[in-house]
Amino acid sequence: MADAQIILAYGRDTGIVAIGHGERYKAAHEALAAAGFRRGDDWVFHLPGVDEDASRATVANLVRHATARGAEVVTSSQRFIGDTARDIARLLPGQWDVRIELYSHPVWQQDLVPWLWDSGELVRAVQTQRIPYAATLTDTSETTLLLIERPDHQLGYLVGAFAPEPFEEGYGDPHAPHSIALPPFAGRAARGIADRFLPAYERAVHAGRIATVAEALDRIHAEQDAWAAIIASSRHRNAPPLGEVAETFLNRAWAEFLAIARHAPVLLDRCRPAATNWPGDARVLAELADALTDAEDLDRDASLTRTERDARLRAVLGTWLTHSEPFLRQVRAATPPRQHTVPAAALPHQALPRGPHAPRR
Repeated sequence: MADAQIILAYGRDTGIVAIGHGERYKAAHEALAAAGFRRGDDWVFHLPGVDEDASRATVANLVRHATARGAEVVTSSQRFIGDTARDIARLLPGQWDVRIELYSHPVWQQDLVPWLWDSGELVRAVQTQRIPYAATLTDTSETTLLLIERPDHQLGYLVGAFAPEPFEEGYGDPHAPHSIALPPFAGRAARGIADRFLPAYERAVHAGRIATVAEALDRIHAEQDAWAAIIASSRHRNAPPLGEVAETFLNRAWAEFLAIARHAPVLLDRCRPAATNWPGDARVLAELADALTDAEDLDRDASLTRTERDARLRAVLGTWLTHSEPFLRQVRAATPPRQHTVPAAALPHQALPRGPHAPRR
C-alpha cells in the first residue's frame, strides 16, 4: 500500500466522498483540495454536487494531482461507511448517534486498542490491518459500538464494542464479548447486532460487574484478615498502635468498596430471589441495598465525627462481608435485560448502490 492513498466511495446524500490516509496523508489531502474536493464537518472530503460528466472529469483531475504528489487513488468496493452505519442505527432498538472516525495516519488507529472491549476478530484487525476509517454508534445508555469494513473481504463489516464507562480500559479483559462479522445489508446487519451481539455484550457487562464486585469483596476480606492478625499480635512490644491499624484498614477497605458501590446497585436491581432456589435471600438483599444507601450518606454528611463515620463505615463493610455469599449467588442467577430485536419486515439495502455520480473502477 502506498504511503499516501485516497479512497473514493459513493455517499447517498453527498455523491462522491474521498478519504486520504497513509503516513503521507497530507499529500493526499493536498491533492483532494487541488482537484476541487471540500472537507465536511466530519472531515471527509466531498465533491460538490455536479453532473456525471463533471464528476468524471474531476476524478480524472484528482488522479493527476495525486500522481504528482505520489499518492494512489483507489475505489472502495463498499458503499460509504457513514451511510451504512446510519441505516443500521435507524433499525436498531433505541436511539443511536453515529459518528465517522478517521485514522489518517496508520499509528492513530492504535489509540483504539486500549479501549476496545473485544476478544475476537475486530481487535486483531485493528492491531494488524490498516483501518483508515470507521463509524461509531452510541446509544442513550452510552453503549458504543465500532463498525469497520472487514479487512480482506470485498463486502461485509465487523462490529465490536468499546469498554463500558465503569470498566475504563477494556483491552485483554477476559469478560469481553466477541466481535461479529456482518453482511453488507443494513437490515440483516442490524438484526445480527440486536439478536447476537448486544445480548452477548449485556451478558459480558453483567459478568464483568459480578467479577469486579467479587474481587473487591475478596480484597476487603484479605484486609480484614490482616487487621485481625495484627490485633491478635498486639501484645508484642513492636506491634503498631491499634488506632493506626484500624485507620489503615478502613482507608484500604473503603477504596475497594468504591467499586462495589459503582456496580452493585445495577446488579441488585436485576436480582429476583423469588425465582431462585433461595427466596429467603430477599431480606439479605434488602440489607445490602440499605448498606449502599448508608455508604452514600457517609459521603454527603459532613456533620459526622470521625468516630461516628468510622463506626458506620465498619457497619457497611460488615454487612457486605457477612452477606457476600448470598449476594453473589443471586447476581449469578440473575440475567441482564433482554434486547429487543429488529423487526423482521426491515428490508436489506443493496450491498453496493450506485448513483449517477458514483466513481467507476
